[in-house]
Amino acid sequence: MGKPTGFMEYKREELPYRDPLERIKDWNEFSVPLPECARMEQAARCMDCGTPFCQSGMVIEGLPSGCPLNNLIPEWNHLIYNDMWEDALERLLKTNNFPEFTARVCPAPCEGACTLGVIDPQITIRNNEMAVIERGFEEGWIKPYIPVKRTGKKIAVIGSGPAGLACADQLNKVGHSVTVFERSDRVGGLLMYGIPNMKLEKGVVERRLELMEKEGIVFRTGVEVGKDVMADEINEQFDATVLCCGSTIPRDLKVEGRDLDGIYFAVDYLTGNTKSLLDSNLSDDNHVLAKDKDVIVIGGGDTGNDCVATAIRQGCRSVRQFEIMPEAAAERTSENPWPQFPKIKKTDYGQKECIALFGNDPRQYCISTKSFSGTNGKVTSLNTIQIEWGKDNEGRFFPREIEGSEESYKADIVLLAMGFIGPEKDILNDFGIETDARGNVKAEYGIHTTNIDGIFAAGDIRRGQSLVVWAIKEGREAARECDKYLMGSSILP
Repeated sequence: MGKPTGFMEYKREELPYRDPLERIKDWNEFSVPLPECARMEQAARCMDCGTPFCQSGMVIEGLPSGCPLNNLIPEWNHLIYNDMWEDALERLLKTNNFPEFTARVCPAPCEGACTLGVIDPQITIRNNEMAVIERGFEEGWIKPYIPVKRTGKKIAVIGSGPAGLACADQLNKVGHSVTVFERSDRVGGLLMYGIPNMKLEKGVVERRLELMEKEGIVFRTGVEVGKDVMADEINEQFDATVLCCGSTIPRDLKVEGRDLDGIYFAVDYLTGNTKSLLDSNLSDDNHVLAKDKDVIVIGGGDTGNDCVATAIRQGCRSVRQFEIMPEAAAERTSENPWPQFPKIKKTDYGQKECIALFGNDPRQYCISTKSFSGTNGKVTSLNTIQIEWGKDNEGRFFPREIEGSEESYKADIVLLAMGFIGPEKDILNDFGIETDARGNVKAEYGIHTTNIDGIFAAGDIRRGQSLVVWAIKEGREAARECDKYLMGSSILP
């Protein structure tokens, strides 16, 4: 490596964030770039470990370990340190179509598997990735790649989230004509509407989409396949189809009072806010507004945190975040060894903003919602009970209610951020696609073929709710298999 002793000489320095009380006044990205010399020092910490688990892309007991895209992390860290930024960009783009997305929203399983993390704070892999891709755009190194020759084959990609975009990008590179269908009014899927602007500025997404359009990819928005355009039409017009529609049915909470007004799915709340922000700078009133209201978010994941941050920016009076699971440990336990993804407590940007503004962490653990109460059809409170987790005779965890721990909390808005249970069925029924026991498309990982000839599936529609980086991985793989199907072989990785 460029500096074999770098990991001993330099301390981890993460990408700094703007002050919480300042950044909650706007919807802009909250991170601030490090100076170039400091970023090169961070790259120098990559320790020539011999076996770079950071790029392994394994799954250990259901958790990702290392980058699913097998990014060549030690190589581009070496190049950053040696001030060879354009070469670092070339290495990065070999495995990742959209580093500008993963650098912002990926939970970085690569860092969880970093060898240095065994003894010291791990490498700032995700931040280094961001520096490389943004330098590429700034310097004009990233240009449209227009195939010299077209194959004459036409492919429909259904869904424009990270899996669909990655698939379309790969197929276009080898000369196929790709049309991406998106039922929303804007391209990007969850990248556009599911992730708030302060976490992923939409100009970053639009910048990439403009590039893809210049490369020849066609985007058709406002078209829902299975309703506006039927499967028969798609099959007639295209030589192959790749389903990348995501896992879009949100998990509901079917308890007494669920039908009261003021209870929303998190995805609808976040989508409405971002769409209003883009359409009218939040002046059109076409979104749920938390101003001067008591908000409770049910769900402790990234989406729940995004809801906390959004409600704060809207001017909520208070915000709580309920989690049915117990509080995670501050450090790895013996049951969660390296290089597994670290199951440790993380205080994310929205929670930090809540602490700065209200003086308390919004999260409460081991709490289960029993019912909602309301007046005149509107929710006014949420009724809960504390639980404790035990193990049955087969070692499976189960919750047990704690008698006498009932409590009610005032709530004007309740946001359900409990994940997603699978893809919508209309489009699958229209194409005649088989599903597995979980309701996802039945298609083998790495092969991605469905029961219908010429139709492939990738991303959350196949694997269930997962990470953006896994969606990109599957989109790339499905593109390779689709190319093989059409041409007999493929040069795609």
